[in-house]
Amino acid sequence: MGIILSILIGALAGFIAGKIMKGGGFGFWINLLVGIVGGFLGGMVLGWLGISWGGIWGTLLTAVIGAVILLWIISLFKKK
Repeated sequence: MGIILSILIGALAGFIAGKIMKGGGFGFWINLLVGIVGGFLGGMVLGWLGISWGGIWGTLLTAVIGAVILLWIISLFKKK
C-alpha cells in the first residue's frame, strides 16, 4: 500500500474514532497520529485474537478499532 493511501486511511480512521469516542474530530494531524498508532494497535489486538482482514476496508476497520482502543486508554488517564 502506498504511503499516501496509508496516510489517508490513518487520518480517516482517527477521524472516525474521534467521532465514536468524543463526538468530534481532533484536527487532521492528531487524527492522522491516532489513526496510524491505532492501525498498529488494532493489528496487534486483532492478531492476538486470530482475526485478519485484507484490503482497504479491512485496513480501515482495523485502524478504527485500534484508534478507538487508543482513545479509550487515553481517556482513562485524562483528568475530568
